[in-house]
Amino acid sequence: MIDLPQIVRFPRLIAVAVALLAIPATAQAAPRVSIFYYPWYGTPAVDGGWTHWYVPGTATLDLASNYFPARGLYSSSDPRVLRAQMLEIAGAGVREIVSSWWGWGSPEDLRLPGVLRAAHAAGLSVAVHLEPYPGRTIQTVEADILHLNTLGITRFYVYRPFDISEADWVALRERLPGFHLFAQTALVGHAAHAGFDGVYTYDVLLWGAESFPRLCKQAHKVGLLCLPSAGPGYEAERATGDLRIKSRRDGATYDGMWRSAIRSGADGVTITSYNEWHEGTQIEPARARPGGAAAATTFESYEGAYGLSGRAAESAYLKRTAFWSAAFERAQQLRPRLLDD
Repeated sequence: MIDLPQIVRFPRLIAVAVALLAIPATAQAAPRVSIFYYPWYGTPAVDGGWTHWYVPGTATLDLASNYFPARGLYSSSDPRVLRAQMLEIAGAGVREIVSSWWGWGSPEDLRLPGVLRAAHAAGLSVAVHLEPYPGRTIQTVEADILHLNTLGITRFYVYRPFDISEADWVALRERLPGFHLFAQTALVGHAAHAGFDGVYTYDVLLWGAESFPRLCKQAHKVGLLCLPSAGPGYEAERATGDLRIKSRRDGATYDGMWRSAIRSGADGVTITSYNEWHEGTQIEPARARPGGAAAATTFESYEGAYGLSGRAAESAYLKRTAFWSAAFERAQQLRPRLLDD
C-alpha cells in the first residue's frame, strides 16, 4: 500500500467524510447478482511486462492457470478488453462488478477508473473487494473507503474481515454510516456484532451448496443480508501447487450452488469468479489450446459443460449464468408474495 502524505490526503478525506455523513444509511440493498473481478493482468505490449499470467520464480514461462482464456493473455489496462468483458458480464445478467483492490497506488487501484468507465458503459455498478493487503488496519480501511468514495464506490466486500477486531469495525460504522459493508465469513454472529450489513462466502472449497441454507437462516435471524458465493469449481495446481480440486462436473457444481442459494432465500448471489484464472474459479470464456508457439500445450476446458462442445462450450458458464441470474430475479419477485401467504 502506498501511503500518500497527510498534507495531500487530509483535506480531501475531511470533505468526503462530511458528504458521507449527509447520506442516510439504507437498511437493505437491492437484490442483485454480483461477480468478483480481477483487474490485475498485464502484458509486455501494454504494461511493460507480464503480471499474474505466469508462475513467479520459474526458469521457464509456466502459465499460472490450469485453463487458458479464449481471448488470449490480455492486459487489464486495455480499454478494448475491459469493454468486451463488461459487455459479457452484463449479458449474463450480472448487475455488479466487485473489483479486487489491494491498496492505494496498487495496480488494481490505478486500473479502477478504467474498470468503472467500462462497467458503467455496460450498465453495471461497481463495488470493491477490500483485499488483505500488507499493513491493513481499521485506520487504513477508513482512508480506503473515503478515497474510493471519491470515485462513487459505496459498497465494500471485505475479505478476511476479522483480521481487524469487531470493536474497530463498530467504531468505523459509527464514524462513516453511509455505505454498505459485507463480511467474507460464515460467522454470522461476529459479522452482526461488528456492524456489517451482510455476509458472503467467496471460498467455493470451504463453503459449498450444503452450507447456504444455514448461512441464510442465521443471517436473516439477526437482520443481515445473505450473499452466498456460487462458483463453477476450483483447480489451482499450476498456479500454486494446491492439489485440492472441486470438479466442475460439466456444470453440475455451478448449478447446485445457484439452486441452493435461491432455495435458501439469498438476498443476492456473489459469483466466484469472472476471471480468477489462478484458482480455476473463472467463468470467463476459455479454450483448451493457446495459439502461436504454445499451441502444443493443452489446458483444461469447458468442453461438455451443459452438453456443449467446441466454440459453443467456451462460453458455457456465461450462458448458464444468464439462466440462473434470470431465475434469481424471478425468485426475488415472488418472495414478498410467499411471505404474505
